[in-house]
Amino acid sequence: MDASWSDPRHVLDVVERVLSAPRSQLLSRFAAELGRLIPHRGVAMQTGDCPRSPLKVIGDEAITQAVTSVELQRLADRSEPGTALVIDGVLGGVERRLVLLASKPAIGQGAVLAVVPEAAQPPSAELDLAVRLWHILSTDAGRRAADPEPEVLAGSLAAASARARAITDLGQAHAATLVTILSVLRSGRLTDVAARRTAVDLAAAALLELKGVVDRDEVLSAEQVDTAFEVLKTQLADLVRHTEADIDLPAPVGDASLPQDIAHTARTLTRGLVLGALDRPTTTRLRASWRVDGPLLRITVRDDCPEVADAVPPRRLTERLTALGGHWEVDAVPGWGTTVTAVLPHGVTEPPELRPLDRLNPRELEVLSGISQGLRNRQIAEQLQLSEHTVKFHVRNILDKLDVSSRGEAAALARDLPLEPVTHRTA
Repeated sequence: MDASWSDPRHVLDVVERVLSAPRSQLLSRFAAELGRLIPHRGVAMQTGDCPRSPLKVIGDEAITQAVTSVELQRLADRSEPGTALVIDGVLGGVERRLVLLASKPAIGQGAVLAVVPEAAQPPSAELDLAVRLWHILSTDAGRRAADPEPEVLAGSLAAASARARAITDLGQAHAATLVTILSVLRSGRLTDVAARRTAVDLAAAALLELKGVVDRDEVLSAEQVDTAFEVLKTQLADLVRHTEADIDLPAPVGDASLPQDIAHTARTLTRGLVLGALDRPTTTRLRASWRVDGPLLRITVRDDCPEVADAVPPRRLTERLTALGGHWEVDAVPGWGTTVTAVLPHGVTEPPELRPLDRLNPRELEVLSGISQGLRNRQIAEQLQLSEHTVKFHVRNILDKLDVSSRGEAAALARDLPLEPVTHRTA
């Protein structure tokens, strides 16, 4: 180890440089400092605290451009928070010697870092220091995620919606391809039963893997409402034990999956309202509760303070709430107490169902254009320089994907689509 790492001032300087980095540069700044401790070719991170982009990579593009979230999830399953593990694992489609750094801080969901070291076995002292630095960074990242700026909240929620739509698009395309493979293999034209059975099993396994990708993405970007509330109770545990006021935190009513930005905001609003009520010295009892009301999460804090003049929620909480389309409901009765409810939309916009024609790939759109022009299969084949058998195959796929039974119905669906006319292609 470089002798400078034995100097506490040097270590503190490293921590200061990393923690002072903007959120978007945290990984690159940490990777640069880590490189002086454990030289490496690249790193990949999967975090539960960034719904905008859970997977981040930096380093040798020959490695990082091929990294997938499925690989990181499998490595995360093998990791041990607080321990640097040296293992052989697949990253970027290749089995490599890896260093896994994992952290599970008190705030946030934690993260796992997969490092491709230059040395096959980095020294244990360097590994121990690296995992401790990673824990500090993960704790800071969790704190930032739990208390982002209003504009960051809005951007993250929009990104989560866009990713949900992308998952739907990719999922439908992948599923359609696999269903087509299954249809071909089950057609009875193949005589090798064993080969057909094997292919069917492989395709079915691929469908399950696709579902697993979607499920894992949901786990990384959402929390169940009861789990999110338990985190809140943990955060308020010391306050509940040591304050003289009686604080009631009943279990949430209803069930929903909350995007992480919504869960973080709900906890921030609840803590802010609770602390605001306790700041009024005559408060002796308060109750903080969550209730799922359809697409809304209602966060209610009720206190018995008779002075209600200071019961207006602070501006910083209002900015957090309105940035996500929420609003306040305040019921303040002098001499009786105040009930403040934050009404917060909790759902990411549902990804729209694709139009039937959106399920077709570019070649199928070309064939459909020929069908809509009244061309026969042989004519379409000549124009596109395909075999007639290939055109028939595309026609069958088009009818299946559009869920129609005839060429005429397919042409009718394509009537309003600005398809390019089929033209003769030259070699």
